[in-house]
Amino acid sequence: MEKKEYIRKTKEDRPVVAICYDFDKTLTPDDMQAQGYIQSVGYDVKEFWTESNQLAVDNEMDQNLAYMFKMVKEAEGNLVFNKDNLREYGAKVKLFPGVEEWFERMRLYGEEKGVIVEHYIISSGLKEMIEGTDIAQKGAFTKIFASSFYYNSRGLAEWPAQVINYTNKTQCLFRIEKGVLDINDPGVNEYFPPEKLRVPFRNMIYIGDSDTDVPCMKLVNVHGGYSIGVYNPEEGDKTKVYKMVRDNRIKMFAPADYTVGSQLDTLVKQIIDRTACNEVLEDLSADYRNEVREFDAANSMDSYQNEKDELIIRLAMSPSFVYTHQTIAKLEKFSDWSDSQKEKLLTILLRNNQVRMIAGDEDIRNFYNKLMETMDPNDENVDAVKGLFDWFALL
Repeated sequence: MEKKEYIRKTKEDRPVVAICYDFDKTLTPDDMQAQGYIQSVGYDVKEFWTESNQLAVDNEMDQNLAYMFKMVKEAEGNLVFNKDNLREYGAKVKLFPGVEEWFERMRLYGEEKGVIVEHYIISSGLKEMIEGTDIAQKGAFTKIFASSFYYNSRGLAEWPAQVINYTNKTQCLFRIEKGVLDINDPGVNEYFPPEKLRVPFRNMIYIGDSDTDVPCMKLVNVHGGYSIGVYNPEEGDKTKVYKMVRDNRIKMFAPADYTVGSQLDTLVKQIIDRTACNEVLEDLSADYRNEVREFDAANSMDSYQNEKDELIIRLAMSPSFVYTHQTIAKLEKFSDWSDSQKEKLLTILLRNNQVRMIAGDEDIRNFYNKLMETMDPNDENVDAVKGLFDWFALL
């Protein structure tokens, strides 16, 4: 079997902010299946979900697999269950205020700030329905990660192709981070140096409404990103977002109102502003790290010299008498110190109390006396060290 070549997104010349959304009750007030499909197969919405959830319990079944199975079974004799019909149901899904214009507006705002804004769906709902929405038809989303069906040769849904549940939603975040968006690309497990990550977690915004979003919210928060809980602006019920704050899942919440000037609009723009500034500092930090790596690479042949320099640094930073004695024991292995290294070692003895206060100990005294044998006796530091040793000798 020929190995597939996957297309991956690579790091851009500008920062990328990835705004990731749950769909049901985040962009739309209700479950997508409850806005036409469930009614069309003769079910009450509550009854459908009760039976679906019980199916999952009775069979130790993933709840998403259960609802997908039930959708296929209940369609029999009622409607043609294919991709086109699912997309038609998706086209009827009601959206929260401002959602239609939100994605392009945020993208343009990012451009003004020198930031690439991308939108991603990470949903346990159906990809086919989401694809049928007007926003998806207009190309709002860089990628839709959602549950979907396999269709047979007649175009009928026959089996789940992908199932996105609350735990494997997190895999989608790692795919966005690395630019490895194909759901079958094993590159998501490869190591990427921090400077090669296309969208570091610190540049991610996750917007969701419920417990199914918690793993993603926690992951984004822990790694420096922003998780925002939303609630229905008409109902005003903040119970879920309050709980997520108490449980440290989110730090921010707002009504699911995506109109210009709304709380959510202002909040996301502020995050984009902050990202634009922060990434300047991150780039500088990366430059410094690269300079150190280049220096180390250029001097890698002189590992002997590097080891001596490292020991001098350790002695200078010694936090205790025990650590000082341990470091001196390692320093004693060397004898060919440069003039600058000798001066550093004498300065450390004179200034670091963790070395200076035990200058009378035999190992400290022996090391420094041997060091000073090859130094100018008129050197100011040599004279000071000898004076210190003389003082200890009188005790």
